[in-house]
Amino acid sequence: MRIPVYHSTSLPKTWSAAWRSFRIATWLGWQIESNWTDPLLFAIYSMLKPLASAAILVVMYGVITNGQFENPIFPYIYLGNAFYIYVGAVMTGVSWAVIDDREHYRTLKYIYVAPIRLPAYWLGRGVARFLTGSSAVLITLAAGVLFLHVPFHPTQVDWPLFLLSLTLGVVMLALMGLVLASISLMIAHHFFLIGEAVAGALYLLSGAIFPLEVLPPWLRPLGFAMPITYWLELIRRSLLGDLARGFPTLSGFSNGQLLGILARLSVLFGLLAAVTYRLCDRQAREKGLIDQTTNY
Repeated sequence: MRIPVYHSTSLPKTWSAAWRSFRIATWLGWQIESNWTDPLLFAIYSMLKPLASAAILVVMYGVITNGQFENPIFPYIYLGNAFYIYVGAVMTGVSWAVIDDREHYRTLKYIYVAPIRLPAYWLGRGVARFLTGSSAVLITLAAGVLFLHVPFHPTQVDWPLFLLSLTLGVVMLALMGLVLASISLMIAHHFFLIGEAVAGALYLLSGAIFPLEVLPPWLRPLGFAMPITYWLELIRRSLLGDLARGFPTLSGFSNGQLLGILARLSVLFGLLAAVTYRLCDRQAREKGLIDQTTNY
């Protein structure tokens, strides 16, 4: 069924329209994410989930290395795993909004005719997952510092590099989420975990839990092509300093070079997101997929 909708390019292309769409979607996304239980249970769930995930990694590392937690590779792995939480949270948060509105609430067709900017709306819907992801990262880091002696000295942290890298990385992940959200317009409900699926595949290709040298030679180029690889390296360097530089993967690059690579790859994904959105949006309109439900 084809529905008469106004094309998004007919809306006023102003920052105020985009900001309004983003702000309202942020509030809506948080209400949806946090209203399934009472606040106390939600807080307990938010604490136990990241701790359980970190515990699995710690046990695996302890078994493989016979408990060599003083080895510099452990904080390298632990921090990579902790900040990788953002990858699944942000990409899933943005892309899930399409399936949620189309299949669950069945409001996507109404959102299309509303005076909002759809990409900004999707980004706003992903903020709730970013907030819960931030709490999970903080809890994981706190557990590592308090109980596992992960080296963290606030006075030795390169805070400007950390904040710049974190901000640029989250923007990059949101743009990757926009690509997946656009593709979600074309797929069925069965693939609703597309964000987590992509994040799971990239977990092994981005140096999150081991250097890329461990990968087979034919897979390494994929790891070097991923912006997440450079983002995690910058996060480690800002928090660990020279300890992170001891690993060979990106030791030949300076912080400025890594920031430049991350920025250029982020711009590339931004262009990819714009092109993907226009193509998928046009196809979804022509094929009548805007109001089509596939969850039977």
